[in-house]
Amino acid sequence: MRTEQLPIRLSLVAPNGRMGKAIAAAVAEGREFTLDPDHGDVIIDFSAPAALAGSLDRAIRAAVPILIGTTGLDDLASRRIEEASRSVPVLRAANTSVGVALLSELVERSARVLGADWDVEVLEVHHRNKADAPSGTALVLGEAAADGRGEPMQAESGRHGIGLKRAPGAIGFSAVRGGSVAGDHDVMFLGPEERLVLSHRAESRMIFARGALAAARFLIGKPPGLYSMRDVIAGA
Repeated sequence: MRTEQLPIRLSLVAPNGRMGKAIAAAVAEGREFTLDPDHGDVIIDFSAPAALAGSLDRAIRAAVPILIGTTGLDDLASRRIEEASRSVPVLRAANTSVGVALLSELVERSARVLGADWDVEVLEVHHRNKADAPSGTALVLGEAAADGRGEPMQAESGRHGIGLKRAPGAIGFSAVRGGSVAGDHDVMFLGPEERLVLSHRAESRMIFARGALAAARFLIGKPPGLYSMRDVIAGA
């Protein structure tokens, strides 16, 4: 059991991955956190969908919170996360940037104010090696727009060809892959004779790493449940 005087111990599921290395670098910036592969106060998983079940089982056995940053998860994975959240605190985040968490709130409010007469398009750009599209962050932003409208999300993506008039209420997604882009997201609200564009630019994975540390700090002492980055910034 940790005390307030001891650093928060983090167990990284994929310490040699890009995010694992970034989190290790963020930990080294201060004294609040330390890495402990075997006895973490919080488990952090930025790995692959295949590793999720083992990470959740580990968190439940150890009775510690877990941060899930893995994207590309299917419905079965979502059900496993929800089930685990009945036993331990689980924070699921497609993007751990504090800026993106705030963007999600702004998107929801904008959609609520502007209504269904404004079309919504989400454009995301990532590095050439990203395996899933649309990005998990783009989908979260689309869901935020749908929540603001008070209706289920109707996604349109991969438009190609002719006769592609958008369906009423649809939220469009476009993905660009190339170079070393850490992550760009634009949410466009397109109305009669005007447009509103809400944007976020990630210049380095360190913003995700520092956000993951903020999420880990938030999870300490929380009761079992399913949390998000919007919960993390709620008290800011």
